[in-house]
Formats: sequence, C-alpha cells, structure tokens
Amino acid sequence: MDLIIKIRGIIRDFPLGQEVVKVLKGIDLDIERGEYVALMGPSGSGKSTLMNLLGCLDTPTGGTYELNGKNVSNMTEDELAEIRNKEIGFIFQTFNLLPRTTALENVALPMIYAGATKTQRKKRAEEVLIDVGLEDRMDHKPNQLSGGQRQRVAVGRALVNKPSIILADEPTGNLDSKTSSEIMTLFNEIHAKGNTVIVVTHEEDIAAHAHRIIRLRDGMIETDVRIK
Repeated sequence: MDLIIKIRGIIRDFPLGQEVVKVLKGIDLDIERGEYVALMGPSGSGKSTLMNLLGCLDTPTGGTYELNGKNVSNMTEDELAEIRNKEIGFIFQTFNLLPRTTALENVALPMIYAGATKTQRKKRAEEVLIDVGLEDRMDHKPNQLSGGQRQRVAVGRALVNKPSIILADEPTGNLDSKTSSEIMTLFNEIHAKGNTVIVVTHEEDIAAHAHRIIRLRDGMIETDVRIK
C-alpha cells in the first residue's frame, strides 16, 4: 500500500479564555497515492481544522502526521513552508489571485519560492495554463476573467510545482452550477493524470465526483466510504 498520508491519533485543541475547545479528538486516517477523496461534515465538525493540518498550515496538539513518508507533526514553521510549497497545491473558494498580475504570473508564483529560473517558470506556467484550458488568457489579469476562468488560474497555480497532493477547499463555492460542473470535470482530469486530490465540501453533488467520502462529526470520523 503506497500511503501518501498517514495520520494517527491526531488531536487539535484550541484555548479559548480559560477553556480548551477540543476540535479534533483522535483521528486515524490513511490516504493512498492517487486517491480522490471528499472531506465532508457540518459546520463545527472539524473538517476545516483537519484540512489545515493536512495542508501543513497548522500543527496538531497531539498525534502524528506523515506526509509522503516524512513526519510533519513537529516541523518548524520554515520546514512546513517548504513542505507546503513542494508537496501541496492549494485551491481556495476565493481564488486568492494577485489582482495586478497576469494569469501567467499568478501561476508561476510558487515556482519563485521553489527557486526556478525565469525561463523555467514561464515554460511550466504556459504548459499548465494550456492544460487547464486558458491558453488564450495567459496575459489577462484576474479582473478580465470570469469566475470560472479565475478558478482555472488557481488550479493551474496549484499544479505548477507538481505537488504530491491537490487540496481544494470548497472550490466551487463562488461559482454557478454550470461553471462548477466545468471545474469538477477539470478535477476529474487532474485525478486521472495520477494526482492525489482531496476536496473539502459541504455539497453532495461535488463530493459525488470523488471516489471516497469521509464524513466528520464532532471532531471524529463518522463514516469513511469508497463509492467508486
């Protein structure tokens, strides 16, 4: 079994005044390389906290997290930043694009942190934009693009460093149903190329694209079902 994610006994507590809020209460989770997983759960179930831990944006209070064979549970902030840039491609509901830069420059951005040359960045960013269907929009700025096109730029930026995992948080939350469907088709294509995809969503029709649905409730995994 080729595990890309191995989580054991993950706990995440948040201090709130004199109280301690226990958000994740001992989660065990294995995700294999190349899986397509949807993470679901009502508000307050812990799914966003778990996503932040999976994305190395946060560290657990207890337990261990191995990503690609590396224990990231106790890494320093700098080490986590490097892991995020190399191993994880993030896609957010709000796109998070830089408004004054072109689609090409937005996509190339993670490669600057990875130390790629200008020529390498341009070549790879062009490849990725062609892959996501934006070959004729490379020089457009975000305000010249539709919501769906902006999300495609965000998907391209997530793919540019060839990460181990694509982590998407409510990726269609700001899109109409037709555009949502187009973006989810794009996710299916990304997964078909061998990428590990994890989508956090509260929408059943979006989760239905995944091959496995994990539902959280009250900081625990309630159900974990393979559907394809």
